[in-house]
Amino acid sequence: MALSDQLLEKLACPKCKGKLEYLENECQLLCDNCKLAYRITDNIPVLLVEEAEKYE
Repeated sequence: MALSDQLLEKLACPKCKGKLEYLENECQLLCDNCKLAYRITDNIPVLLVEEAEKYE
């Protein structure tokens, strides 16, 4: 199940408060400002900076 558009509009990066890009197939939310990837587990975004992964 995909995240709703309504939820995606309200989500922001917990580190910089920037917009998140939703990658449905990878089950991730990406922050281009911080270069962090937040996972989505059981349709629940895990927006903990400590658990985010860096990407390039």
